[in-house]
Amino acid sequence: MTTQPTGTPATAFTAETIQQQIAEAQKIRTTMKPAKWAREIGWRHIIGVVAVIYAIFPIVFMVSASLNPAGTMTGSNRLFSSIGWDNYAALGTSAGGAAVNFWDWFVNSLIIGIATGIGTVLMGAAASYAFSRFRFKGRRAGLTSLLVIQMFPQMLAFVAVYLLIMTMGHVFPVLGFDSKISLICVYLGGALGVNTFLMYGFFNTVPMELNEAAMIDGATHTQIYWTIILRMVTPILAVVGLLSFISSFGEYILASLILPRVPSSTLAVGLYGLVSNQTNANWGVFAAGAVIAALPVLILFQLLQKYIVGGLTAGSVKG
Repeated sequence: MTTQPTGTPATAFTAETIQQQIAEAQKIRTTMKPAKWAREIGWRHIIGVVAVIYAIFPIVFMVSASLNPAGTMTGSNRLFSSIGWDNYAALGTSAGGAAVNFWDWFVNSLIIGIATGIGTVLMGAAASYAFSRFRFKGRRAGLTSLLVIQMFPQMLAFVAVYLLIMTMGHVFPVLGFDSKISLICVYLGGALGVNTFLMYGFFNTVPMELNEAAMIDGATHTQIYWTIILRMVTPILAVVGLLSFISSFGEYILASLILPRVPSSTLAVGLYGLVSNQTNANWGVFAAGAVIAALPVLILFQLLQKYIVGGLTAGSVKG
C-alpha cells in the first residue's frame, strides 16, 4: 500500500498542471487523422450547429417581424427585407386605434414575476429544509400528498380560483379581481408542489455533519438554516427562482382570469389582446413587444448562470 509524501496533496490542481493538460489535449486533437476526428468528434459539432440553427431561427424571424414597418408576419419571406422602428415606437401609444399599455403590462409582469419567484424560493426552501432535516409525525404523508398534488396542473382549478377570488373580494377588496396581490397569492398557492420535491432532493445531498458541527458550536436551527444551509444550496435556489419567474412572467389563463382590465393586465394577456381581433391584428407591434418581453428572462438567466452551473458543496467538507 502506497502513501502520499508528507505535505504533498493527492492531486495538485495548479496552473502548471492545467496548462499541461490543455496542451496535451490540443496535441492529441492536432495529431488525430481527419477521418478519425470526424468519426469520434466531428459529428458532435455538426449536431450542435444544427441544434443552434433550429433554436435560433424563430428568434431571428421574430426580430425581423418586429422591424418590419408593414406590421405583418406573412407579407414577406425574406428576413430583414425592410427595417424600421415604427413597431417599437408604437408600444405604449396606440396600434390600430386601440391603446397599447405595454409598459404598464411590463411593470405588472415584473412585479408579479419577482414577487412570485422570491416567495416560491422562501416557501420551498423552508418546507424542504423541514422535510429533509427533521423527523416528525406526518412527514411521509406530507411528502406523499405533495407528490400527488403536483400531478394535477394548477389551471384545472381555475373555476374554484374564480369563485374564491370573487368571494374574497367582497370581504377583502385587496384580494379581489384586478389586484396583483391576489394573483401572486394564487401563484404561491401552487408553489409547494414540484418545487419542494426538487429542493428536497437537493437538501438531502448536503451533509448532516454540517448541522451537527454548527450545533456543537452553539448555533440554533435558524442560524444554521440562514447562514449555512441556504448558502450550500444556492444552485437549486437559483434554478427554482428562475423557473418560477419564467412561469409566472408568461402565464396567461390565471392572469386573464384575475386581471381582466387592460391597464392591470400582464404582458401575456396584453400582447394577446393585440392579435386576438382577426380584423385588426397588428403582428408587428406584437413581435416588438415579444422581443422586449424576452429581455428580462435572458438577463436573469445570465445573472444566475454561475449559480446554476456551480457545484453543490465544492470545498465545504474536508476529508
